[in-house]
Amino acid sequence: MSSSAALRPIHLQARPVEAGLAARLAAEGLTPLEARIYAARGIASVAELQHELGRLLPWQQLHNARVMAERLADAIAAGQKMLIVADYDADGATACAVAMRGLAAMGALVDFIVPNRFEYGYGLTPEIVDEAATRSPAMLITVDNGIASVAGVARARELGMEVLVTDHHLPGDALPEALIVNPNQPGCEFPSKNLAGVGVMFYVLMALRAVLRERGAFAGKTEPNLGMLLDLVALGTVADVVRLDANNRILVEQGLRRIRAGRCAPGILALLRIAGRNPARAGCFDLGFALGPRLNAAGRLDDMSLGIACLLAASEDAAEPLARELDRMNRARREIEGGMREEAERILEHVNVAGRFSVALYQPDWHQGVVGIVAARVKERFHRPTIVFAQASDSEIKGSGRSIPGLHLRDALDLVSKRAPGLIARFGGHAMAAGLSLHPADFARFASLFETVCGELLEGRLPEQQIDTDGELPPEGYHFAQVERLEQQVWGQGFPPPVFTGAFRVVEQRLVGEKHLKLRLATPHGLVLDAMRFQHAEPLPAEIHAAYRIGINEFRGERAVQLQIEHC
Repeated sequence: MSSSAALRPIHLQARPVEAGLAARLAAEGLTPLEARIYAARGIASVAELQHELGRLLPWQQLHNARVMAERLADAIAAGQKMLIVADYDADGATACAVAMRGLAAMGALVDFIVPNRFEYGYGLTPEIVDEAATRSPAMLITVDNGIASVAGVARARELGMEVLVTDHHLPGDALPEALIVNPNQPGCEFPSKNLAGVGVMFYVLMALRAVLRERGAFAGKTEPNLGMLLDLVALGTVADVVRLDANNRILVEQGLRRIRAGRCAPGILALLRIAGRNPARAGCFDLGFALGPRLNAAGRLDDMSLGIACLLAASEDAAEPLARELDRMNRARREIEGGMREEAERILEHVNVAGRFSVALYQPDWHQGVVGIVAARVKERFHRPTIVFAQASDSEIKGSGRSIPGLHLRDALDLVSKRAPGLIARFGGHAMAAGLSLHPADFARFASLFETVCGELLEGRLPEQQIDTDGELPPEGYHFAQVERLEQQVWGQGFPPPVFTGAFRVVEQRLVGEKHLKLRLATPHGLVLDAMRFQHAEPLPAEIHAAYRIGINEFRGERAVQLQIEHC
């Protein structure tokens, strides 16, 4: 039996809804369907769905924000040169762009450097510090990295450079000797621990503007409008798949409003158009699945400097060729990923995944830039915490992991590291994603210990794939206006979009793009709707019971309700 065939079937589980809470939301003006959906996600008041900037958590609650702002204000006043040290993913790229534009608007002398993942690895390493030193900055500012860069900060201090760390990743046992703003560092009581790296940098800029205002730096001048950065903040927040708590939903909604109004970075408009998306109706899906992968392709295959340059472009004419190159890289990335995924699945045909708690794979000829995406695809198919490794050098393999609900991946790696000191050269990450490095000869030992740790953390229960649903959709739920209202909400990690269940009669079906089904489905109420079943070429029976999402599809200027079948 193949590994995929041996897995348990997917379980559909209706989200519990507190009837009193749903009734209260309906009394506040929501439709009964909306009240049910939001109550199932813990929304206690319609006010929590109001995404005005005035509802943002105050920057004063973020530990060290004022201290860092004062230090930055001093550096600006002294004309000291700053150098941003970015990360090579979409969060790092947007955080870098936010820092560059925000600091420059406040008078800073600022430039950036981004490590090539194949030459320098992740974060503020001693090697990237040496490279940065050739530009003679007085200050290094990390974005979306740095909390684990103990050696890199020490090297910078040796060379006489001050380091300011802005990050959101979980800290290790030791912190670097630097001024740190990170909601997850010890002693920080900021209520939202879910800011992305770009969100942390945006908060630092809010603090800096307040400090400069206090010092009279804007006397006779127009204050910088930090709202101009929210499109970038939204993109990085969604692309990094951080939890969309109330605070992050405000940041994302405000950024989407700017994009829809055409008041966003020219690079974002160029990327949307290259991806065939309408900026006027941009949503979280566009940020996460159209723009994010194109930005990430630069960091995965080459150098994220190209992505940052696109985000910083002053006009669409300047951004357009950069966006086209990012699109070309993304297509190349998909080809590499597809080959690796097929090879991984062939390997897994000989492994009883159904009896395991984890998956760990390694092939020397795999591309280290796309191991994270392959890990995500394998995890999605087999519903196991997955780590995929590729060769980085003769003495090192680098792995990227993705996890499932109920298993904190960084905690699992931390436990492996504590049980086998020296086995993992370095690691970092968070609950759902992490990275690590090993010696090639240690892969088998690591895979065995990782399996043991995952079994313990999952309390001996094999993971069962579950789709949480919002139950049956009433007839009025198919109305265009209702669907559009739901579609415009900020959905994402930790605030999942609605998934409904229901019975349908298959009126028509045909294969499109060689691997997708285009359908016409009839509801029990007599409605006939278009639907898509992606990545599924096998014909469906005449009657189906499906889990599905509902949205608005636009084709040749016409907009209509369409279902997306998730499972049937």
